[in-house]
Amino acid sequence: MPDVQLSRRSLVLGALALALALTLASRLLRDAGTAYEAPAPAVATRPAAPTQLVVVDVVGAVRRAGLYRLPQGSRIADAVARAGGATKKADLALVNLAAPVADGTQIVVPARAAAGAADGTASSAPGGPVHLNTATLQDLDALPGVGPVTAQKILDYRQQHGAFASVDELDAIPGIGPKRLDQLRDLVAP
Repeated sequence: MPDVQLSRRSLVLGALALALALTLASRLLRDAGTAYEAPAPAVATRPAAPTQLVVVDVVGAVRRAGLYRLPQGSRIADAVARAGGATKKADLALVNLAAPVADGTQIVVPARAAAGAADGTASSAPGGPVHLNTATLQDLDALPGVGPVTAQKILDYRQQHGAFASVDELDAIPGIGPKRLDQLRDLVAP
């Protein structure tokens, strides 16, 4: 009978070993289908760097003229939208809405000319300074000492460098020296 005892004991131990092996195998197979998720890097827990802001002055034919803070890299269209959008009287064809805004600039949204001014029957008295950030080639060409070539250079400079922050930036344009700048100072505005 000792052989039967040994055989039963072996049978019980074998069954336990088999059950343990099946349990481990089922856990391994169950966990094999799940993806390993790495813990989030420590960098993500740091606060993000604050966005740099620029301040612009939006005036003219907009719903709410005033000073606005915009994220750096914003466009003139963003500033006009922030000011409540253009009014029905606005002449947006004279504004380069795609131009980037620069800190400290004034964005002028001009109103459409009156019917008499549009057909040339209005008085020829100047209506104020020519705004460098919204002026057309014809507006700049009409300034004393500024011909079509220099007017185009001003437009090119504005396109490459963004809005004019001051009249003094005209000095960077070839063809406009200190003497011409003094002549234009009272006739133009940024």
